[in-house]
Amino acid sequence: MVATHDVLMVGGGAAGLRAAIAIAEAEPALDVAVVSKVYPMRSHTVSAEGGAAGVIAGDDTIDEHIYDTISGSDWLGDQEAIEAFVHEAPRELLQLEHWGCPWSRQPDGRVAVRAFGGMKKMRTWFAADKTGFHMLHALFQTSLKYPAVTRYDEWFVTRLLVDDGRVHGLVAVELRTGRIRAIAARAVILATGGCGKVFPFTTNANINTGDGMSLAYRAGAPLKDMEFVQYHPTGLPFTGILITEATRAEGAWLLNKDGYRYLQDYDLGTPTPEPQLRSMELGPRDRLSQAFVHEEEKGRTIETPYGSVVHLDLRHLGAKLIDAKLPFVRELCLKYERIDPVTDLIPVRPVVHYMMGGVHTDIDGATPLEGLYAAGETACVSINGANRLGSNSLPECLVFGARAGRAAAAYAASVPRADGLVARAIRGQAADEVRRIERDVRGEAPRDDAIAAIRAEMQEAMEEAAGIYRTGPGLSKGVDVLRGLQERVTRVGVRDTSQVFNTELVASLEAANMLDVAECILASGVRREESRGAHQRTDFPDRDDERFLVHHLVHRGDDGAPLVSQQPVTITRWPPGERVYGR
Repeated sequence: MVATHDVLMVGGGAAGLRAAIAIAEAEPALDVAVVSKVYPMRSHTVSAEGGAAGVIAGDDTIDEHIYDTISGSDWLGDQEAIEAFVHEAPRELLQLEHWGCPWSRQPDGRVAVRAFGGMKKMRTWFAADKTGFHMLHALFQTSLKYPAVTRYDEWFVTRLLVDDGRVHGLVAVELRTGRIRAIAARAVILATGGCGKVFPFTTNANINTGDGMSLAYRAGAPLKDMEFVQYHPTGLPFTGILITEATRAEGAWLLNKDGYRYLQDYDLGTPTPEPQLRSMELGPRDRLSQAFVHEEEKGRTIETPYGSVVHLDLRHLGAKLIDAKLPFVRELCLKYERIDPVTDLIPVRPVVHYMMGGVHTDIDGATPLEGLYAAGETACVSINGANRLGSNSLPECLVFGARAGRAAAAYAASVPRADGLVARAIRGQAADEVRRIERDVRGEAPRDDAIAAIRAEMQEAMEEAAGIYRTGPGLSKGVDVLRGLQERVTRVGVRDTSQVFNTELVASLEAANMLDVAECILASGVRREESRGAHQRTDFPDRDDERFLVHHLVHRGDDGAPLVSQQPVTITRWPPGERVYGR
């Protein structure tokens, strides 16, 4: 029996819920379903701490936010999309307040804003340091008032159903029962978040395995700008848990092993020494992470069992400020490091945080595959280009979640349901997928290898090949390793034959998804022979606008290997220039 809805959301985080609400508002007669691997309030949005950018302060302007985002992207962001994003972000943040998000306030009652990395003005709205938590609560609770929205909580999507270049639904496994089911739809929106788990050390949750990117890639939609992987400069050692940029916005310092504010020795793009000393800790994330590597090479970091670290110093901020604006940071440090930032230094190191790349979409979230849309970190519009500015990601989920929802709603309302011939083709694809998964669960697949070993080797290869600094030979070596892992993963069988919450089955499906995404990251990185933003090639240290002011699109070839092509970057009013922060 095939379930049927008008629009399917894959993912229940900020982008997915905002899209579902937009559909319900734009076309109330449509039947919308949210299919999520986890209960929506466990989506990774809940982990976002620092804030959401939107122009609201009197001395700030729309053009300044646009320019900061373009410059931060190292001119690889599409300026038409950035302009739309910056214009719409404040309206989305105000709407979120009307839905119950408790933004922190100034004494006079106005919304409080804080500074954030790479931005010249204070424009980051925040709810203490639990911004994502409160945003997701507001979106989830708002979604409950729409009877047209159905939820499939804890269902894992394994395949998109495609016929003649159009998406007609998906196949998913209900984790609680092991039931495998086809769900038909006129349109599908992917909003499954990022893919940080392709690396061994990341701020991302275990659920962030690139599922949406892999689904689109296998279905025939290209991925874009996958070589750009953002390292956040302040993650806790061992766990990778994020210590938010909001700490540095409130005045925290980064210190090397000698207690020296080492960032003053590096070019962060600041034009004069005095502003550098005031705000160097709020330089762009890529440059702060690169500075850490140089400190490590000079022997100025602190060795720990979990790698080299530097110290983040909040002590001078005082308990009153920390408890008022950074309570979650203090809680994380106490629980996971057994230190108190009021009195102790926090050990931190760069950690994989965010994917600038993702499923290639237009400004309304539409992919080249008819009926398929994407939003949030899963998608690449692109507003982030080679480097995302902190606090742009949460409003990106809202702005482009809403845009994708409205576009998918209009599309679904305009096309008929699949006819009999297409329906039979879709049922055939779904039956093939059911047989494949059941074969794995029953243990009939070959068992020559282990999922955990393949995953660990993939993560090790990615860290070596696609770290903060890269080389052509290193990237090529990683490509060869992943090709071998792709062959090995086909021989992996699931030994656990239970139907209820079969975590080994999920791990197997996730490993295949991560290998697809990892291959795309390395294939794009090999082709980009320049250094731009988060992609730093030591063998090509300069930015090369003549050859590489382009997006890289990655399609899946007939043999399963990635094929890379180029697409121009959209330039409107701001021609490429020197990337300068703080001017």
